[in-house]
Amino acid sequence: MKLLDTSPQPPVAKVVPHETALFGDTRTDNYFWLRDRKDPSTIPYLEAENAYHEAVMAPTKDRQARLYSEMLGRIKQTDESAPVKRGDYLYYQRTEEGKQYTIYCRKHRSLEAPEQILLDGNALAESKPYFRLGNFAVSPNHKLLAYSVDFTGDESYTIRVKDLDSENLLADEIPNTYYSLEWANDNATFFYTTLDEAKRPHQVFRHIVGQSGADPLVYHEPDQRFTVEVTKTLSRAFLLIQIDSPLTSEVRFLDANRPLSEFAPVLPRVHEVEYDLTHRGDSFFIRTNDGAKTFRVVEAPVSDSSRANWKELIPGRATVTIEQVLAFQDHLVVEERDHGLIKLRVQPYAAGETHYVEFPEAAYKAELGANVEFDTPLLRFHYSSLVTPSSVFDYDRTSRARRLVKQQEVLGGYDPSLYSTERLYAKAADGVEVPISLVYKRGSQRNGAAPMLLYGYGSYGISIDAEFRSDRLSLLDRGFVYAIAHIRGGGDLGKTWHESGRMLSKKNTFTDFIACAEHLIANRYTSSHRLAMMGGSAGGLLMGAVVNMRPDLFAAVVATVPFVDALNTELDASLPLTVGEWEEWGNPAEKPYYDYIKSYAPYENVTEQKYPHLLVTAGLNDPRVSYWEPAKWVAKLRTFKQDSSLLLLKTNMGSGHFGASGRYEYLKETAFNYAFLLAALDVEM
Repeated sequence: MKLLDTSPQPPVAKVVPHETALFGDTRTDNYFWLRDRKDPSTIPYLEAENAYHEAVMAPTKDRQARLYSEMLGRIKQTDESAPVKRGDYLYYQRTEEGKQYTIYCRKHRSLEAPEQILLDGNALAESKPYFRLGNFAVSPNHKLLAYSVDFTGDESYTIRVKDLDSENLLADEIPNTYYSLEWANDNATFFYTTLDEAKRPHQVFRHIVGQSGADPLVYHEPDQRFTVEVTKTLSRAFLLIQIDSPLTSEVRFLDANRPLSEFAPVLPRVHEVEYDLTHRGDSFFIRTNDGAKTFRVVEAPVSDSSRANWKELIPGRATVTIEQVLAFQDHLVVEERDHGLIKLRVQPYAAGETHYVEFPEAAYKAELGANVEFDTPLLRFHYSSLVTPSSVFDYDRTSRARRLVKQQEVLGGYDPSLYSTERLYAKAADGVEVPISLVYKRGSQRNGAAPMLLYGYGSYGISIDAEFRSDRLSLLDRGFVYAIAHIRGGGDLGKTWHESGRMLSKKNTFTDFIACAEHLIANRYTSSHRLAMMGGSAGGLLMGAVVNMRPDLFAAVVATVPFVDALNTELDASLPLTVGEWEEWGNPAEKPYYDYIKSYAPYENVTEQKYPHLLVTAGLNDPRVSYWEPAKWVAKLRTFKQDSSLLLLKTNMGSGHFGASGRYEYLKETAFNYAFLLAALDVEM
């Protein structure tokens, strides 16, 4: 660690024992007080930790600046997104050099037409320490824009409405809203969701532009396990309320031409049955796990979608998970995950051959893009890999021809042929094969000397696919191998992969990650003194659990906004999102789950042992992982760890879960993390 200043003394958190007892088990939490922002010691402690990490990292200032300059130099700072055709307008976003935020624009009928700026994020963010745009929804007649903003990072958004003809901001202003907002077809009415005290989107309201007074409540979800979201079918015929818990779902629908009517359920709610839908003509096309663990697709009449009227279109398959279904006028498009990779299935309604969109690489990320026109032969999708920059394609579903609309431009002479990618399989403790995707500079020697960054997540059925990131080149060009562990608990290999890494099987997530690290070391891609790991949020839980279990495998850890105080958080139903997460982790108010979560929760399992170098981040306004979780974890680690390894806590005092909001500030945070890794692994610049 000669690259860092190890002379500053870390702060010491005060010890205030707080006892809790459940099931005859008494636990003492010496740092419970950090939950209280008003405690006169809380903010000073966080500031002291910030001062400490700044002092330790001070010798890397030049490195951070160089890394930042490299990463910035690969980005086309003045750039435009691929335009999206909607009616007579082409909508797109652009950025300008030196400006932090996106500018939202459109042109009428042709890209040669004059530009109209609909919203300038830089103007909205002026003099604000934080800015994030939530909703951006243009009315069907293209005359009104409803959008929402967050200036603190707590993910509570305020909706505003702009007249796009006059470019005036209207008087409408709605606070405490969340991410979904949809217009009815009358161009005057939209529906939105609001948050309860636990930051759960639980209600849907109807708003008529220009109308004063309280908006009418159209749906309230009292069950704290469920969240609500408002969407609209691609056909634009129906507005939908999607009601979901991790295990169960329900959809309610409303004729988009009759916004004053009531939403009606498509299918009744049944415990552990999930479904969503798309629409064409007189039919709903329903994706459901009813009778198929990995989901199937059925067609049902809009007039009566009950199970008795279902016609199966795509049956369930053991190794293929259906992730999304989208109905166009002439084709049904299905996003499937087969052996860990996304496939796009194109299925005509009438006579014709079902086919798949072909992808050229062995490991990649593919997903449906902005498809907003119902009656079109074109399918927009996004594609990238560990070496192929993000690309936007328009695919003709009839001719099967594809057109590259936009590819991320990597400045500085990036040549993908200079890098190699592989897909490996590690054998887990129970014999299951766990995929690993990795990328490195071509010509690297497999002799165990290479530094490696192993990334993992492994929760909520979220997949971490092999996608491109230009900032990663700053590691690869310095000899790093970058690897992704596609561990259970995520959705990387489909629905069953998630099921086998949650609840009372959660430890599979951690042992899978350990198996991946051991496999990479055994095959001499790296060695334990050159191996770092990184994960955030639930992936931070992974970091904490693994570093408690096998600290000897890793030289350094970056845990961003880590969910490390899992037992205490899941026991507190008043905290944001807790109740809804019981179907992912289990409810520790029940003894089997209490015992199981306690056995792996990182904060509970800090022990007197040696730990690797640790960089831990937090956001003071984070509604998903409260700042005190990483703060308490670090305080406890300082007391227990038996080594001289560095332990740094970096709290962003003006943001939330996603860190800094501006694109340049985000790069600076990445440069900081990379500088820490380079120093921790003794990698020269």
